[in-house]
Amino acid sequence: MWERFAETLDQTFWGNSLWQYLLFCLAILATFIVRVVVRFIVDSRLKKWAKRTKNEADDRIVTSVRKPFLFAVYVIGFYLALEILTLPVEPINVPRFLNGLFNSLLIVSVAWFLFSAVDILVVYLRRFTDRTETQLDDQLIPIVRKIVRAIILALALIMIIQNLGYSVSSLLAGLGLGGLAFALAAKDSLANVFGSVTIFTDRPFQIGDWIKLPGAEGYVEDVGFRSTRIRTFEKTLVTIPNSKLANSVVENMDARPIRRIKMTIGIGYDAKSKQMKEAVEAIREILRNHEGVSQDYWLVYFTDFNDSTLDIFIYYFSKSKVWAEYLNVRQEVNLLIMEKIEELGLEIAFPTQTVYLKQEN
Repeated sequence: MWERFAETLDQTFWGNSLWQYLLFCLAILATFIVRVVVRFIVDSRLKKWAKRTKNEADDRIVTSVRKPFLFAVYVIGFYLALEILTLPVEPINVPRFLNGLFNSLLIVSVAWFLFSAVDILVVYLRRFTDRTETQLDDQLIPIVRKIVRAIILALALIMIIQNLGYSVSSLLAGLGLGGLAFALAAKDSLANVFGSVTIFTDRPFQIGDWIKLPGAEGYVEDVGFRSTRIRTFEKTLVTIPNSKLANSVVENMDARPIRRIKMTIGIGYDAKSKQMKEAVEAIREILRNHEGVSQDYWLVYFTDFNDSTLDIFIYYFSKSKVWAEYLNVRQEVNLLIMEKIEELGLEIAFPTQTVYLKQEN
């Protein structure tokens, strides 16, 4: 009976015996079993172990390796199963074709893992940027992520082309002239890329800063690889190419530690010199004692005899650069100055003219 069964299995169909077909089916079945076991180990063991640790990187590694590794199990299993069979070499060399195909699929599997593992790099970059004061480098993380992934895809594509028997060097040489033409056509885009590099290295501002430049003023909302978006005070969105921004004079209003207040108060000409001295000293005393006024530098002087006023020049800084707090300090100081001027019996002048009429006999 066994001999008859063995003779049956030795029968050949399409260049392979039944033994080979049976082993091929067993290899495919084993591939599915191994995939189920690997999936169980990853989902039930590695994920639970990664969740118990405080490190976020191991969670990213397990997530990144899961799908590419299961895909690689399929590729290796089917490759080993097909190795059992005797495949034709004419008119098409099937073993050579399948060998190139499976090698390419393995490259895809490795590239898939590296493509997903870029998120691990993002975790460590974000830890670094969280320790810096500026938020501009936070915008650099998505750009680095895209660049690294593009490099991985490009290398994988080159390796697959080389693996399939094509000459990558001749292909690149053929693309040389086309690349030159593309570079000339993309001149403005390249200028914007270099402009963004200048912005990220010099850091003239960060996300959320109030900046002024020719043609635009507002808060920086986003810095991309091609352009920067500014939200104006009218709530419109202005998009400026980074090449233009890098060559413009940018005034960062939020870079100042304090905010300046500069004004001139006009007193009427009916004031006496003693009253002017008292008014100047009273204003100095207000600035000296107000908690919102920076004591590093301020000035109060009777400066000019104007056409209709005696001018007192006032120059000081608020400690806070927040606009609402700055306006509150300015309001409080103005009200205190008005009260003092009223107490001294003076009036804040407005433009007036006195006309003298002379009658001759």
